[in-house]
This record gives sequence, structure tokens and C-alpha cells, in this order.
Amino acid sequence: MDGDIRKRLAGYGLTTANILYRMPDHPGLLQSYVWQDYDLNPEFPELKKFLAFWSRSLDGPLHSVTVAHQGLIRPTELLALDAEFVLH
Repeated sequence: MDGDIRKRLAGYGLTTANILYRMPDHPGLLQSYVWQDYDLNPEFPELKKFLAFWSRSLDGPLHSVTVAHQGLIRPTELLALDAEFVLH
């Protein structure tokens, strides 16, 4: 099975984070960065890993992070099939 499918079946969903950070040379100005990846709600381990990297490696200090999450596969949407039909 594909790795992305395994993640989605394990509960991962599409997560989008709007990250506001201060410009290193002009701390009074805010810049926006959009991050998107598959992540687990509500722990968000992938986002936390990215934000730790940001704080450790980049010059622009974080101001705020707004997170949106959508589970892509829900238990009621997954339907097991008894047969497969191939055309052509």
C-alpha cells in the first residue's frame, strides 16, 4: 500500500498552517508563510517538528500560527468492496 494511503487510514489529514513571523531586519513588520502537509489532529507532530526547525534554524521569530485540519478519510466513507471490475 502507498505510504500516503497508510497515513490517511491511520488518521492523518490535510493540515494547513498560516505562520506569521517577524522580519529579521524589520521586527515591526509581519510576513506570512503557508505550510501544508499530512498530520495528526490534535497533536500535530509534523507541524511541531517543522516549527521546532524554524525556531532553531531561521532568523524570523514566530509571531502566531493558525491551523486548519481536514480528515480526508472517515470511517463512514471507507467502504470495503467484494469484487473488482476491470474495463479494457
